[in-house]
Amino acid sequence: MNTNEVFVVGVMSGTSLDGVDLVYVKFSNKKNQDFDILYAQTVGYSKKWKSRLQDAINFSSDDLETLNKDYGSFLGSVIHTFMDKFLIKEVDFIASHGHTVLHEPHKGVTLQVGDGQTIANHTKQKVICDFRTQDVMLGGQGAPLVPIGDELLFSDYDYCLNLGGFSNISFHKNGTRIAFDICPVNIVLNHYVNKLGLDYDDAGEIASKGSLNKQLLTALNSIDFYSQKPPKSLGLEWVKKNIFPLIDSLETDISTILRTFVEHVVIQISKIIKGNTAVLITGGGAFNSFLVNRIREVSQNDIILPKNQLIDFKEALIFAFLGVLRSRNQVNCLSSVTGASKDHSSGSVFLPMEI
Repeated sequence: MNTNEVFVVGVMSGTSLDGVDLVYVKFSNKKNQDFDILYAQTVGYSKKWKSRLQDAINFSSDDLETLNKDYGSFLGSVIHTFMDKFLIKEVDFIASHGHTVLHEPHKGVTLQVGDGQTIANHTKQKVICDFRTQDVMLGGQGAPLVPIGDELLFSDYDYCLNLGGFSNISFHKNGTRIAFDICPVNIVLNHYVNKLGLDYDDAGEIASKGSLNKQLLTALNSIDFYSQKPPKSLGLEWVKKNIFPLIDSLETDISTILRTFVEHVVIQISKIIKGNTAVLITGGGAFNSFLVNRIREVSQNDIILPKNQLIDFKEALIFAFLGVLRSRNQVNCLSSVTGASKDHSSGSVFLPMEI
């Protein structure tokens, strides 16, 4: 293997359940910003897998352990197919985020299913995974983890804003990288548009035609989370407890819900991205042109949308990079971001075993 370069398969599944994102990346060992996404693909979930992952929050501990192994087998198969499709031969390791089914750091709990040993056995490759648990054990939120990539790969931008299941942001403040979850986005929008038989609101078209429910908007903006100082992070359980019941109690029309929630997202994001600044937007929400245009109008910032490949695969890319840092025993979790007791190098390493 070339010691000047490292080749990694990065694997990511987001809370919006769009599918499994896979990237094959070449990183330079001399300069972090020298990287190249050679191949990238999203593999959609079957209805069965989507339902199982959505329901996992209610599983018993035994059922979760079964899911962890089964999902590891699924990821192993998906990765193997990806490598075969693109004739990928040179791999130093696979870096897998897995799929988050539990995230309650205040209780010392975070769980990303997708057993690393199972993936290693299926792919015959070294696997680095479970990037969040150590941070939670050190008193951190275990999230967000992407900011170390923003710091080392995308430092040209004032803000790096991700619009995925949740919106999260990272930026420099007083010489320190700050990052946190801002609010839910696609995890809520998709939930309601699913009731219309659609997977998502294409370009925000339905939301753009909806009406604003000012009572609902005020109630959403008054949620305690938004007045809390970082570090802070969000999970599906928080949305189920705080967002869905509130919306359902005040509005039933889907287009009105979508329009109002988009405005809520815009207001919360615009509170953060202040000043005449350059904002890099990635994540699935970047394709919601109604949402992005509202952010541009309200914040009056320089909103930058990169090429589609980076919009779609930035998180998978950065988890591949987290694996690179872990393989070097370099810091990949920042205490200034997560609130952990110290910066640290997180991730469990698995080598393939004969099965």
